[in-house]
Amino acid sequence: MEVFIALIIGFLYGASVYMFLRRSIVKLVLGIIFLSHATNLLLFSTGGFLRGSPPFVDEVGSDASLPVADPLPQALVLTALVISLGVTAFSLVLIYRFYKETGSVDLDELAQMEKK
Repeated sequence: MEVFIALIIGFLYGASVYMFLRRSIVKLVLGIIFLSHATNLLLFSTGGFLRGSPPFVDEVGSDASLPVADPLPQALVLTALVISLGVTAFSLVLIYRFYKETGSVDLDELAQMEKK
C-alpha cells in the first residue's frame, strides 16, 4: 500500500511540474491543484497506514501496547483541503476575469498583444 501511494504522489508531483511549464493559465491552475493534492497525500502518508487503529484511546481500560493512528496528519490534511479549495475557487474566478479582459488565456498571445 505504501509503495502504491508513493507512486501516486510522485506522479502527481511530476504532473504538477509539467503543468507549471505549460503556457496556459488554466494548465497552471491545474498544476497548483495537482501539487496541493500530492502534498496532502504526502502529509497523510506520514501518519502511517494502520488499518483498524483508532486515532484516540479511552483512558479507562486502555492498553498502551495497542497501535494508535496519529491524528495530527489527518487534521493537517483536512485543513489543507479547505485552504486548497479556497485557493482553487479564487484562481478560477481570477482566470475568468483575465479571460474577459484579454480574450485569451495563453501567455504567448498576451505577450504578442503587448508588443503591438
